[in-house]
Amino acid sequence: MSKLLRTPEHLPESDISSRYQRFGLLDNPFPSEPYVNQDSTDKRINGNIYETELHKKEYQQILKNFLSQSQANPNHLRLGYIIDTSYIGRGNGKSAFLVNLKQIIDKDYCEAVSDGKNKCFSIYVRPEPGGRTKTFPGFVDIFFQAIIKADVIKSTLAVLRLKAIQNLYPNVYKTLEGLSDENIINILDTEEWFNKNNIDLISLSEEIYKDAMLQKLPSDFPIFCGRSSWLPAFVSTKDFVKHYTDNLKKSSDKIHFIFTQLVDFFLSAKFNGAYVLVDDFERIPDFQSERQKRDFALELRSCLFDGPYTNSRIGFYNFLLVFHAGVPRLIGDAWYSSGMEHRAPILPKVSSKHVIRFESLTKQHVVLLLRKYLSEYRISNFQNEPLFPFTEDGVQRIGEISEYNAARVLRTAHELLERAAGIDRETVINSGFIDTNLDMIEAEPNGTIPTIKKTVSLDLQKKAKGKK
Repeated sequence: MSKLLRTPEHLPESDISSRYQRFGLLDNPFPSEPYVNQDSTDKRINGNIYETELHKKEYQQILKNFLSQSQANPNHLRLGYIIDTSYIGRGNGKSAFLVNLKQIIDKDYCEAVSDGKNKCFSIYVRPEPGGRTKTFPGFVDIFFQAIIKADVIKSTLAVLRLKAIQNLYPNVYKTLEGLSDENIINILDTEEWFNKNNIDLISLSEEIYKDAMLQKLPSDFPIFCGRSSWLPAFVSTKDFVKHYTDNLKKSSDKIHFIFTQLVDFFLSAKFNGAYVLVDDFERIPDFQSERQKRDFALELRSCLFDGPYTNSRIGFYNFLLVFHAGVPRLIGDAWYSSGMEHRAPILPKVSSKHVIRFESLTKQHVVLLLRKYLSEYRISNFQNEPLFPFTEDGVQRIGEISEYNAARVLRTAHELLERAAGIDRETVINSGFIDTNLDMIEAEPNGTIPTIKKTVSLDLQKKAKGKK
């Protein structure tokens, strides 16, 4: 028999739900290794499963002091800190919080949360591990990469083209009315569509160039590619990438490009600000010398507050640095010697609007967290049992042994459900079941991160003081 048509004796289980059906679930809703990867298609780890009540207080503070404040006010906050209050290490849910915050901002460019005062986008930046982002020029490089990934250049080009089409080709403009914003952005990013609709790209480009903000830009800025030729290039995001990598050789040129030229470019599309969410900021100072910390702080101060850039003049980029509890003391001296402590204190002696304390979970939060994940995979006829197969006392026990750390809670719930699914007729996960299987929960799976008590806690207070 041909090997192409041969059928093996054992095939993968075609319906994974059969394993979890007695628990009223389609699948194990909890991630085996909780971390956030926005590029994943699995909603268990890409941040799309999020319980807003967990950090509602922190969100309300950001909403009140950042998102709802007019960017036109020169005194608006330009730098804030989201600081973990827990000293037990990673996994308190900050990354998931940022993903949710980014979605809120980008949904309508801040129109709803600012009551129409602002039109802002967000940029999610995560420094590279291992010290590869310990210099400010290195940070600027990953900041630019994050701008590209956010597709905001593509959106800005679409806005400029749409306005020009409205002025020059009103009949064509009407054909775009009623389409979704995403659809319009994609349509206006394809040269074929313009040719199909008999739109003259030279005339359209010249209409775009009339914008006052674009006239401030130098002739080699990417939007002017091919302006002097008979066949002007159809500009796309890749032209910005090529310009940044091929033409900007000096760090100072790259900084000027991002904090002046790109700001003017975004202003031409009537964006009046952006929120830069810097996750895992401690990856930068962890590998810096004292001098490097001070130099980094000086560069950041220049770009945000008092340097020769459009951004430092109007405060277009609003930075939110996210880090663990011990980091403020780790960089406090550099912030003070650079003058940053006078502009946005990282160790304020009184309550400050720009400092957001990221609190640990409570018992009730653990209940809400598990219910949220369970609801995403719940079979319809089990909708009235939001915690099943977990019991109230079981959930409380999970919180206790996980030290109310969100990542550990989710990992523990995953392992408990896997254990219960492997036992015939087991349908309830209560405190007794958990204590009986505690050794299994604490086991270190091959090639994975140790769990629960096997996990070595990181004392950030000692680390900040230079102790091991």
